[in-house]
Amino acid sequence: MRAILALFIALAPTAVLAHTGTGDAHAHDLVHGFMHPIGGLDHILAMVAVGVFAFVLGGRAMLLVPLAFVAMMAVGFGLGIAGMDLPFVELGIALSSIVIGGAAALGRPMPVAAAMSLVGVFAIFHGHAHGAEMPAGSSGLGYALGFIAATALLHAAGIGAATGVSALAARYGRPLARIAGGLFAVAGAGVLAGWL
Repeated sequence: MRAILALFIALAPTAVLAHTGTGDAHAHDLVHGFMHPIGGLDHILAMVAVGVFAFVLGGRAMLLVPLAFVAMMAVGFGLGIAGMDLPFVELGIALSSIVIGGAAALGRPMPVAAAMSLVGVFAIFHGHAHGAEMPAGSSGLGYALGFIAATALLHAAGIGAATGVSALAARYGRPLARIAGGLFAVAGAGVLAGWL
């Protein structure tokens, strides 16, 4: 929670600099990039599901799984801004919360490398969408830093919520986190079907 709070405090002053004018284009790009993942339910579901999935796996996965998502999302972003075509981007984004939430719901032990690969594949689709939808004339670096910060916060929110529920519910915490994973999968199916 301290890391989340520190990141929020560090990014909060950039919102003040987001007004149009000279010298503040980088701040505008950062804020715009930050808002992109938060503006779409499909992105929010998948990124919070990554945090819940990491919590369910526990141990090193709580750090490495979200890091893998962020790293591969940056790769996808590079593909998107380079104009490289990636088929089924929207389908990949929609399926991400279904598959990642479903994996959390199953709660089966999984090697950390396999979990990192699973989330990494879907992260490429999310990153590609961020790159392809980046406003013309934006600074790629500022925009990327913004959506990476938002993604990290959403991952941390998933881990934090699962940790908090686990602490409150004692021995029922991990099963409740698995149920939450199932709800993310169902919500992802709702997005895919157009219900949400």
